[in-house]
Amino acid sequence: MKKNILILTLILFTGFVANAQVKKGDVLIKNATVLTITKGTLENTDVLVRDGKISRIGKNLKAPNGVQEIDATGKFVMPGIIDAHSHIALSAVNEGTSQVTAEVNMGDVIDPFDVSIYRALAGGVTSTHALHGSANVIGGESETLKLRYGTTNPEEMKFEDAPRTIKFALGENPTRGGRSRGIQPSSRMGVEAMLRNSFNDAVAYRAKWDAYKADKNPRKVAPEYDLRMETLVDILDGKVLVHCHSYRADEIYMLMKVFTDFGIKKLTYQHANEAYKVASELAEFGAGASVFADWWAYKLEVYWSTAYNATILTRNGVLTSINSDSGELIRHLFHEAAKTQKYGDLSDDEALSLITLNPAKQLGIDNRVGSIEVGKDADIAIFEGHPLSVYAIPVMTFVDGVKYFDRATDIDDQRIYINPEETVENISIFNRHDEDRCMEEGVVSFEALFSNKK
Repeated sequence: MKKNILILTLILFTGFVANAQVKKGDVLIKNATVLTITKGTLENTDVLVRDGKISRIGKNLKAPNGVQEIDATGKFVMPGIIDAHSHIALSAVNEGTSQVTAEVNMGDVIDPFDVSIYRALAGGVTSTHALHGSANVIGGESETLKLRYGTTNPEEMKFEDAPRTIKFALGENPTRGGRSRGIQPSSRMGVEAMLRNSFNDAVAYRAKWDAYKADKNPRKVAPEYDLRMETLVDILDGKVLVHCHSYRADEIYMLMKVFTDFGIKKLTYQHANEAYKVASELAEFGAGASVFADWWAYKLEVYWSTAYNATILTRNGVLTSINSDSGELIRHLFHEAAKTQKYGDLSDDEALSLITLNPAKQLGIDNRVGSIEVGKDADIAIFEGHPLSVYAIPVMTFVDGVKYFDRATDIDDQRIYINPEETVENISIFNRHDEDRCMEEGVVSFEALFSNKK
């Protein structure tokens, strides 16, 4: 009986995964100022989307039969914003039982019901990099997501065919865990030792399997399969992109030396507050950096920071993006990018690239998203006001040509509407009597309760 239940469960699960049907949309956006990122700014221009892809860009385009037309006169169209460092849409973040957990995968814990997805869409965000946490020197594999809010199937959230990525961490986070549990690493030099030991183990593991595959003896016993080692071998072979939590310049430089010794080339630093100190070395290695605009001093190792970090990196030829690492700041990434015009005087395209094309390149998805170009996915944000203006307001957000946010019809996001004329005393007297009133009158919201209060 148990066996039959297990088989049925596997069949249902397999069908659930296999039947992930991603919606694709058709739309014609008319008369907009189109911020292409790669092809300049196009005034009074139309963007035609067919079957989830950007089909045509030009003037006076006609909507095919059945295709919705949106008048974007006076508005700005830009590529959907991409957050290269996020933890929204996840039901778990850290696997803290070991300092090396390359065997776990954030794709197994996607939460499509997280309302933060909708709120990110309300900020023009269309894709996120759902990262493992930073409790481990080598954490788990991460997942690149498209924010297709409303699906009940986690598989539909996954960015199809996006390269595999994994989270590493340096500095206080893993060493603090090591000290609290009495295990390695408890120091920064211990972090380097653990990295080298782990990759040496992976080299030995790969050699065992190479020898086994080369030996044609059918009776030879295969080495023991180890998913952790398999992932580390894939990193060595360039099949997995490493994204590493880091702050200090010395540890940033240390990891580049380790990767050079093991021939690993695909590396993006996350946070990287002191990356400006080693900008030329990062450029020479070919590493990227995904940074905060002006967020630091929340602990000692991020004391020596500067709001010019993104600009210094950009001017030194380092592929740079700005991320949120926050379920709230993610709604304001266009403002974060705009700060680089105050701190460094980046051009519009340079600043917007920090939240569009550059994170797309860091995630290996720039062939699909990150700019407004024919053939790319129709992940698009429409703004009232230039997105780099302090007055910018996101009004519509599309993923694969499907509208997932529309400010004009935004009634279902469960936000709390505040009455500026209501006194604190009136809105804070919810007590047992009020609870009884709710039960008796069928009132299900504070707003409805207080609107009836005498």
